[in-house]
This record gives sequence, C-alpha cells and structure tokens, in this order.
Amino acid sequence: MFEVDNSLTSANIPRTIRFTENIFSELQELAFESNISFNLLVLQCCKYALIQNSKINQRRKQHEIHRDQNN
Repeated sequence: MFEVDNSLTSANIPRTIRFTENIFSELQELAFESNISFNLLVLQCCKYALIQNSKINQRRKQHEIHRDQNN
C-alpha cells in the first residue's frame, strides 16, 4: 500500500521528466489531496516501485531455488 513518507523531502538532484496529461493530472490531484508537493509524490512513487521490484525479484529467486531443489 502506498503511504506518504516525509523522509524524502531532502531531494536535491534536479532532473527533467515528461508525463502524459492524464498521469500528470492524476498525480497532481493526489499530491494536493495528500497535502504534499508534486515532487515528493513522484519520489515516493519511484521508491514504492523500487521496493515492489525488489520483492518480486526475491520471490523469483526463492522460486528458482525451490525448483532447483526439487529437480
């Protein structure tokens, strides 16, 4: 589940990123509703995606180990 994390407020590396109109609008609205900056929301989305990717990779490795042990 996505939760607001204020530990990312010290971001200081500037980058340009392009959004579609729909995604930008949805993110902007969510940031407003969550009372956080658009930038903080994007950082949190990226952090969430990295964590989820790590969990998926861990499950794959566990599945491979289990499969290899059964062969």
